[in-house]
Amino acid sequence: MMDRNRSIVDSLLPIVDSASLTTIDSMLAAFADFLEIDVGAGDASDDTLHTYCRQLMQFVKWCDCENIDPATATKDDIKKYRRWSIEVQKFKPATVALKLSVVRRFYQAALEKGLIPVNPAAGVKPPREKRDPADRITYLESWEVEQLLQIVPHDGSLKSARDRLLLAVMAMEGPRTVELHRANISDTIRQGRNWGIRVEGKRNIRIVPLTPEIADLLHDYLECRREVERLDRSSPLFVAVGNRAGGKRLSRRGIRTIIDSYLQNADLKYTPGRTISAHSLRHTAGTLALRSGADLRQVQDLLGHADPRTTCIYAHVGDRWENNPALKLGIDLDRR
Repeated sequence: MMDRNRSIVDSLLPIVDSASLTTIDSMLAAFADFLEIDVGAGDASDDTLHTYCRQLMQFVKWCDCENIDPATATKDDIKKYRRWSIEVQKFKPATVALKLSVVRRFYQAALEKGLIPVNPAAGVKPPREKRDPADRITYLESWEVEQLLQIVPHDGSLKSARDRLLLAVMAMEGPRTVELHRANISDTIRQGRNWGIRVEGKRNIRIVPLTPEIADLLHDYLECRREVERLDRSSPLFVAVGNRAGGKRLSRRGIRTIIDSYLQNADLKYTPGRTISAHSLRHTAGTLALRSGADLRQVQDLLGHADPRTTCIYAHVGDRWENNPALKLGIDLDRR
């Protein structure tokens, strides 16, 4: 068992106060094996593993507060946990679904090892999502993307070169923040005259093709880097600048902070009926690409969506207004 997964057992045992401590230890060990072998086909990211561990820890702590032995929990106990998540914690349906999925897999791992007779979480469904999937799509118009890029200073500094590249790549190509966080210098790809960035997504590795203009921004940024450090293939692509963390890999939070800062400076962060985030730039790339006539399959590949239905949401966002059937009714509301 890998050390990072054994730590699950070590971190959770202190909060378990149960006569069946040996059984709980075995169940947690089975779950750790599941994380190592099954999640992400054995190649899950640290972020994913931490999410599973954090969700399981919350369930075990809840059991302790409710004087429930996790080793003998019943389906009714799991339903109480669901109700607590909804009514007390006010979690959204998608969050509750994640929590129940982790709990279900925790017991399934124990069941497969013969530690418990039944999986008490089997069949306990999360609440239904009652919102329009398109509601979560927030994006910038093309002129707003230009406005955002224009506020980055042209002072020849490393910070300006990095930030202009970061904003352009995210708003026009749509990679996830975690994908840019993970990228190294070795992930810059050249095919003939074309340049791209190889990124590792949730389930695959793909190449994000760069436009010639964004490729120029990449070259400018790397040239600025070479003036202050020696680059090698293992160097992170996006780094922090400044005295404290300069040269270290830019964190996901760091990427979000940079983007939020420019959004606020451009008066684009908060507008009536809309709040823009770093992830909104991914929505921007998908929405504007489809609106400009790009093929659905091409946009799916660009964004790394496993399911084309996810990409279709971006098309629906634009069609909802541009192809609104009410526009064809010919009714004059101003007629008196």
